[in-house]
Amino acid sequence: MAKDKELAVSEKEKKSAKKKDSAASKGGIKKWFKDLRSELKKVVWPTKQVVINNSIVVFAAMLGFAVYTFLLDKGFLWLFQFAISGKK
Repeated sequence: MAKDKELAVSEKEKKSAKKKDSAASKGGIKKWFKDLRSELKKVVWPTKQVVINNSIVVFAAMLGFAVYTFLLDKGFLWLFQFAISGKK
């Protein structure tokens, strides 16, 4: 009997959720763009100087990792060539 009540409650919840979803979708595309505009007004956009500073940090990190990868590659190449040649 308790399961029947639980099933009945869950069915009611599903129906009410469907009604809410259909009510929300009735707003249409105009409402979506209006909400989008209001949300974009809340965004704190970075200043030009912050963007420049962050870009410099990213490029420096990329350059550092590129140099590290290059040196690691050359080191392994030297190691394998040394191992293959059999020189002591």
